[in-house]
Amino acid sequence: MTMLKKFKRAATGAALIGAALLGINPASAAEPPIKVGVLHSLSGTMAISETTLKDTVLMMVAEQNAAGGLLGRQLEAVVVDPMSNWPLFAEKARELISKDKVDVIFGCWTSVSRKSVLPVIEELNGLLFYPVQYEGEESSKNVFYTGAAPNQQAIPAVDYLMNDLGVERWVLAGTDYVYPRTTNKILEAYLKAKGVKEEDIMINYTPFGHSDWQSIVAEIKTFGGKGKKTGVVSTINGDANIPFYKELGNQGMSAEDIPVVAFSVGEEELSGMDTSALVGHLAAWNYFQSVEDPKNAEFIARWHTFTGDDKRVTNDPMEATYIGFRMWVEAVKKAGTTDPDAVGAAMIGLSVNNLTGGMAVMGSNHHLSKPVLIGEIQEDGQFLVVSETEELIPGDAWSDFLPGSKDTIADWTPPISCGNFNTVTKTCSGQNF
Repeated sequence: MTMLKKFKRAATGAALIGAALLGINPASAAEPPIKVGVLHSLSGTMAISETTLKDTVLMMVAEQNAAGGLLGRQLEAVVVDPMSNWPLFAEKARELISKDKVDVIFGCWTSVSRKSVLPVIEELNGLLFYPVQYEGEESSKNVFYTGAAPNQQAIPAVDYLMNDLGVERWVLAGTDYVYPRTTNKILEAYLKAKGVKEEDIMINYTPFGHSDWQSIVAEIKTFGGKGKKTGVVSTINGDANIPFYKELGNQGMSAEDIPVVAFSVGEEELSGMDTSALVGHLAAWNYFQSVEDPKNAEFIARWHTFTGDDKRVTNDPMEATYIGFRMWVEAVKKAGTTDPDAVGAAMIGLSVNNLTGGMAVMGSNHHLSKPVLIGEIQEDGQFLVVSETEELIPGDAWSDFLPGSKDTIADWTPPISCGNFNTVTKTCSGQNF
């Protein structure tokens, strides 16, 4: 044997030993990786919320690799930063699919970023897992919505304020983009159907990153001082929440006087705030870190180990990311390929454990069945669960309270195979491929 052959054999042996020490299957290490796109803002106004979701995907990728990878191959995360710039989300999505050749994308927070990405995903036949509550009125063959639809967050939150706290006047306060505007359109119709008069509904929108809340909070206080119990339904998003809640404290607007229920404030956002003046205000989600469940405790422990920080909190969009990732893994195993069409078909009907007890089930409309929880802010920045649905609520892609949507369903199984099928005319008016 020549000296060169001996060197090559020794080098190969060292590489195999090194792979084994790293927990990598040498056979899978020789195969090209399965690429996982991560499309979350790591800078700009939404970084306060989205950075943690990037870390969540990285944890899931690392854990899957430690378990042997997928289809005999390792996973490789491809992380990009669209910088809270909505058109840039589309550009980065195109790069991920066309240039980086990712097999799936986990990403977006705001609906405007998702709407920006949607035509790219559909054109290139990519696969997007979207992990945040949204306004509904959409179902795409190429998107799986693992966050809450309005009937899994907004409607139950209003019901709680109305039935449990006796709220009669309503402030719908949101950031000025598609999610708050569409959600508030649904809520306005719902409230009026419940007998609430138009003069008892105040609607206000502010730009992303809005910081001067003094006059708006004063206006809310005045609106709430008319002798009727008043509540605020907040679809304010991103870092604008910090000065908003700070101003509530400055003006002494306590939860006893005018409770605020938020749809975009969770443990991550509260971790950067002084919560002493916010105790008693509410949030509506499908998960809270404080829920006592063995699987939740295990997830939190794994998160702390991965981040090396026992103070890092968990939140609802993290759970939605976790559920979506696990379902994608199971669908790839079931399909035996990462092909988007095969994986998409395999996703429907899959179920995995959620972190609050019970199972998350993927419906034929690409939405999950989820529990709905109302949490009350505590001094430590955690939430005390004050209300929880007894059963899982299937996500409804199209609202029953909007005239153009109440007769529309989404069903991606034959013979319908359509994201917006009119049950009256029996026609599909959107994507059905």
